[in-house]
Amino acid sequence: MKFAAIDIGSNAVRLLFCNVYEDKGEASFKKAELIRVPIRLGEDSFLQGRISTKKADKLVTAMKAFRNLMDVYEVVDYRACATSAMRDAENRYEVVERIRKEADIKIEIIDGKTEADIIYSNHIEEHLDPNTNYLYIDIGGGSTEITLFSKNKAIVSQSFNVGTIRMLHNQIDKDYWSYFKNWIKEITTGYKPLIAIGSGGNINKLFKMTGRKPNKPLATSKLKSLCELVESYSYEERVQVLGMNPDRADVIIPASKILMSVLKKAEIDKILVPQIGLSDGIVHQLYEKHRVKMIIE
Repeated sequence: MKFAAIDIGSNAVRLLFCNVYEDKGEASFKKAELIRVPIRLGEDSFLQGRISTKKADKLVTAMKAFRNLMDVYEVVDYRACATSAMRDAENRYEVVERIRKEADIKIEIIDGKTEADIIYSNHIEEHLDPNTNYLYIDIGGGSTEITLFSKNKAIVSQSFNVGTIRMLHNQIDKDYWSYFKNWIKEITTGYKPLIAIGSGGNINKLFKMTGRKPNKPLATSKLKSLCELVESYSYEERVQVLGMNPDRADVIIPASKILMSVLKKAEIDKILVPQIGLSDGIVHQLYEKHRVKMIIE
């Protein structure tokens, strides 16, 4: 079975195709294709309070392409979720309705808690050591989702309007930034030692740059050194020397600052980067919905 997940984020929009194989009651998920288009809705939403006609046009064009690809792939089901940038746009429902009419795609504007719940649907806790405490950190363009795991259970989860696009354009005030860091310190007290689990395009990129094998923990000290090295390069050098995409080369700096601040406040010295996120969680939920439907029928 093939499912499709659309993630309309503040920096980019993504379409994930994933094959799900069933064997003796067990399901395995294998990514087939990931298409990423850097539209940067957050630049409009966070600075102007609405999505401009120009970016709305780009988004509609991308959704039309996604619709065609889903038809060609003959997906069993799809789900399209819009996050922080669309949540903050006063004309969000106009844009959603236009996409429904012109691209035949229904978009859900999800709140921060739903976003965190979808990410949690990846069931990463099933692969963790039940005797270890973990802090899940998902950094996006408009928001950061934090979940504390202990004994394979989510203890607390919250979404914050702390994201790379917001930070890039100085849209996070000092009081909110302090509140965010203090919350991290408060909820992790009593759960030490902690291991971090990181997700999001920027965290994935930093992890790949270390040359570390997947599922192998990375020392926070090494990550800090890498972040400092990346920050020492100019934007142009990050593109030309480090080979980053232009839309990654600027936001990777605020992403590094957010990540290192969380790790410092939570006193974490190791991080795992399983390279999963919202799109993967959407696929897991779609499969569960399909499975329940098949049982009922």
